[in-house]
Amino acid sequence: MKLTIVQTGAVPAHLQPQFNDYPLMFRQMFETTGEGLSFDDADARSGRLPDPANLEGIVITGSPAGVYEDHDWLPPLRDFIRRAYDNGTPMLGVCFGHQIMADALGGDVRKSEKGWGLGRHTYRIESRPGFMGDAPATLSVACSHQDQVLTVPPSADVLLASDFAPHAGLVYRNGRAMSVQPHPEFDDAYATALVEMRREKAPETVIDAALTSMQTPSDSQKLRAIIRNFFDSTR
Repeated sequence: MKLTIVQTGAVPAHLQPQFNDYPLMFRQMFETTGEGLSFDDADARSGRLPDPANLEGIVITGSPAGVYEDHDWLPPLRDFIRRAYDNGTPMLGVCFGHQIMADALGGDVRKSEKGWGLGRHTYRIESRPGFMGDAPATLSVACSHQDQVLTVPPSADVLLASDFAPHAGLVYRNGRAMSVQPHPEFDDAYATALVEMRREKAPETVIDAALTSMQTPSDSQKLRAIIRNFFDSTR
């Protein structure tokens, strides 16, 4: 199966020498889940995206952009998502990808009054489609966001939830689309670097709590396995 990684943002320039960029992070993430996948890249910010009917699978990355902002590449991306959904092309969104999928498919996404979600958050599993397998009751995964899905699209059910982010994971009823707010592709060093980068933007109490939360054991590999099961289930 070939996954087309749709890039919607970039690793901050000063961190790229150490961490590279998002397409490589996703390649490395999927490599930890076993063999049988290949990859292609597309950049949504160019405004030119392939026909999703010709793709085997789609991964939409994170971004510093907000879905409510005025970027000329957002309408083509929304159209791409709707066509992928209607076609039944398997599709995953992460962080911004999670938000833009919800936005395109009838949900509501806004900057949350709760402020920054940083560090390792723990999410309850709210529904168990077949690809969830024997997943535990909760998953602890790194996150970095202010925006949230406030209203779930009519075609989706909540997959992951926390008190901070009640709609942190969605599974769509066509059985071919899912999205998550946290970042299973991040390693701990990068997640910690992002927390440090938010100093002067987020309250120090939030920064301190986020850094402490990184001591919680990571369940990123479990979420990676769930995502791989999802793609495998669509074949």
